[in-house]
Amino acid sequence: MKKLLIIKTGTIGQLIRNKFGDFEDLICKQLEISSDQTVVVPVYEGALLPDSLDSISSIIITGSKAMVTDALAWTKYVSSWLQDLSKKDIPILGICYGHQLLAHALGGVVDYHPKGEEYGDTKIQLTDEGKKDELFRGLPSDIRAYVAHAQTVKQIPEDAVVLAKNSFEEHHALRFRNHIWGVQFHPEFSDDLLKEYIQLGRERIASQGYDVDQLLYTAERHEYGKMLLKRFIEL
Repeated sequence: MKKLLIIKTGTIGQLIRNKFGDFEDLICKQLEISSDQTVVVPVYEGALLPDSLDSISSIIITGSKAMVTDALAWTKYVSSWLQDLSKKDIPILGICYGHQLLAHALGGVVDYHPKGEEYGDTKIQLTDEGKKDELFRGLPSDIRAYVAHAQTVKQIPEDAVVLAKNSFEEHHALRFRNHIWGVQFHPEFSDDLLKEYIQLGRERIASQGYDVDQLLYTAERHEYGKMLLKRFIEL
């Protein structure tokens, strides 16, 4: 059986990791698969990506504490690897940092969001292209999503298509090729994890002008992230 390759570009904070697991654990939980069905490559630690993908069914690129604009050595390495891989037909999904890294690798521009940082359980809307897209098929045109990001795709690659957005973020979901997608939100998060994340970052998030108690109050349990990840694996 072929496996899901998880390109791990960073780790979640220790306190959250102790309680909920790391990015790969969250992805496996949403997909309801075991770790034996995945290959995890921690590129942020200098691990190398596989030369052959014969045993790989699809690829997910995780979030990270790093910023694309940091231009780290491993970021350049992964970007080059993705540029070569984009010419093949293996499905790829980038999440948050992974979404931005894909855009950067394929010719877009990533930088800090001019409106600051986005946190919480937010509403996003599918565009007309998003409503027709294979990955979002079966989801309503208005969905909720868990978000926590400071940078954004400011300029999308020439052939990219916007699939979802809201009043804060114009590029919440992009399709870069027929088989490559990026989402700025976190489909692997749960409402409990999001609330923990907000509590731990209370002072920093409040400094961005957010009412932290309101963020905690409005975080709702929903299954849109799980639906999207499962749909990706089906593809």
